[in-house]
Amino acid sequence: MTSFPAIRIYVLATVLVILSQPLIAVSQTAKAPDNRQTEMRDGQHDFDFNFGTWRTHIKRLRSPLTNSREWIESSGTVVVSKIWNGRANLEEINIDGPTGHLEGLTLRLYHPESRQWYFHWASSNDGTLSPAMVGEFKNGIGEFYDQETFKGRAIFARQIYSEITSNSYHFEQAFSDDGGKTWEPNWIATLNRELDKQGTQSHGAKEDNHQHDFDFNFGSWQTHVSRLTHPLTASKIWVEYDGLSVVRKVWGGRASLLELEVDGPAGHIQGMGLRLYNSESHRWSLNWASSVDGIMNQPMIGEFKNERGEFFDQEPFNGRTIFARNGFLDITPNSSRFEQAFSDDGGKTWETNWVMTFKR
Repeated sequence: MTSFPAIRIYVLATVLVILSQPLIAVSQTAKAPDNRQTEMRDGQHDFDFNFGTWRTHIKRLRSPLTNSREWIESSGTVVVSKIWNGRANLEEINIDGPTGHLEGLTLRLYHPESRQWYFHWASSNDGTLSPAMVGEFKNGIGEFYDQETFKGRAIFARQIYSEITSNSYHFEQAFSDDGGKTWEPNWIATLNRELDKQGTQSHGAKEDNHQHDFDFNFGSWQTHVSRLTHPLTASKIWVEYDGLSVVRKVWGGRASLLELEVDGPAGHIQGMGLRLYNSESHRWSLNWASSVDGIMNQPMIGEFKNERGEFFDQEPFNGRTIFARNGFLDITPNSSRFEQAFSDDGGKTWETNWVMTFKR
C-alpha cells in the first residue's frame, strides 16, 4: 500500500512509446548470470501472491515526524496485474477517506542483475512517475527503501510487506530522520483478496478533450519494427522485428500500459511503456522500461494536435547530448504508425531510427 502523494510516498500498487537506443533498451536476450549472480536468490516471482483484486483498510498518520498521534482511516480497492510473466506488475489503487479520494498506480519492475525490485509511483492528479524505491524479499518479508525529501528535510523511507497468505497480507510504511536508527510508521494497511470480482476503475478526474488521446491504441496489435542499427553515424543498415503489442486501459483511459514483444534476426525485444496524462498541463508523459534491466527511463513529454502525437526529451547518447522525438501518426481504427527520431543539432534536422506499424 502507500500513503497520499501529498507526503510523496510510493503506493504499493501500482506505460507507448516504443523507443530505440537508448530509450528502448534494444538488446539481445539477457546473458546467463555470472557465478556471483547464481548464488543470489532469484526473486522474479516474489509478487505472484499479489495478482488480483483486493479490499484494503488503511491507517495513515496525519503528520509524520512531528510526534503526532492522530491517525486517519480510509478504505479502498487495489487491483494488481501481471506483466512479463511476473517479472513486473502494475498495481492500481482507489482509496476514499476523510481527507478525500486517492487514485494512483505503482509500477514494480524486477532488475535481474541486482535481483532487486524497483517501485515507481504515479498519482492521477499529475501523471508524473516518481524515482525508484528499491529492495527485495528475504524469508517471506519484502523490504524496500529510498531517500527522499519530506518537508524540506532529507529522510529515509521504508516499506514492508509481511504476513503474506494466499488471500491476505500486511503493509507498513515508515520514515526515519536519523539515518535509519529509528523508524516511525505512518501508513499501515491490511489487504484481503476480493474473490470473483473485477477491480473497479476510479472516480476519474474531470473530463477534458485530451485525456483519451490514446484510446485508439487499446487492444492487441500485430507489430512490425524497423530499427536503424547505429543512429547518428550515417548508417543505412536497418534490422526488422515482428511480434505482438498489447495495450490496456488504466484510470479509465487517462493512462495506459503497453507490453511489446517482438523477434527478428537481431534478437528479441520485450518491454513496456507507461503513458500518464497530466490533467493540469494537459500533456502526456511516456515512460519506457526493458525486461533486460527493469530500469525505467526518463519520460518523454508531449501532446496530440491535429490527430498526430509528438513527444520530446533531451538525453545522453553515445557520450553526446541529443534531442529525441516520438511521433504517433496515420491513426485509423485498425492501424497506426510510430516513429522515433534523434537530432544532434538542436532540432534543426532529425534522423528517423525506429519505425513501428500496428495492425489490429
